[in-house]
Amino acid sequence: MSIANEFAARADELIEAGRFIHSRGWVPATSGNFSARLSDGSIAVTVSGQHKGELGPEHIMRVDEEGHSLDGKKPSAETLLHTSIYRRYPQVGSVLHPHSPSSMLASRLFGHELVLEGYELLKALEGLDTHETRIIVPIFANDQNIPRLSLNVDEYIEMHGDIFGYIIAGHGFYTWGSSVKDALRHVEALEYLFDVEIRLHGLK
Repeated sequence: MSIANEFAARADELIEAGRFIHSRGWVPATSGNFSARLSDGSIAVTVSGQHKGELGPEHIMRVDEEGHSLDGKKPSAETLLHTSIYRRYPQVGSVLHPHSPSSMLASRLFGHELVLEGYELLKALEGLDTHETRIIVPIFANDQNIPRLSLNVDEYIEMHGDIFGYIIAGHGFYTWGSSVKDALRHVEALEYLFDVEIRLHGLK
């Protein structure tokens, strides 16, 4: 498959993901950003400032591994948060970033990390095959300096080991998978578990 055809296929998947995520109320207004890695190492990513429930092919662009535009369009300001995940995890094929209410509430409630343990739905995350597991979702302070925020995330993973996603306080969360479909499953599973933890702590 040519890169042009591959880009078109990944763009269609990101458009469909955007419609689904918007239908659940997880990307209000023009929030969020989505991406998928192509076989040549370049990345299909949503353009800056576009409503994610109304994406069309013209709203998906290509950047290189450093986040520089390859087609003259303007990528999301947070593209570096995507490229840093792709650099760290060669197996990752897609990164999705919704601004969900539960992730923002969780960031207000749980401080620096959210522990998810003993839930059957943890098996929705790639590589987990039992509910008898415990994962930590780190929570980082929001920062308009994206290179610095990206470095903070990278340093955390370097120190604490692999993670399935992270929350930016008062902002939203990032998760990823080997494909857009897998990343979307992670979005849905984590959002559900965030909500359960909030309910458990009596905020809903």
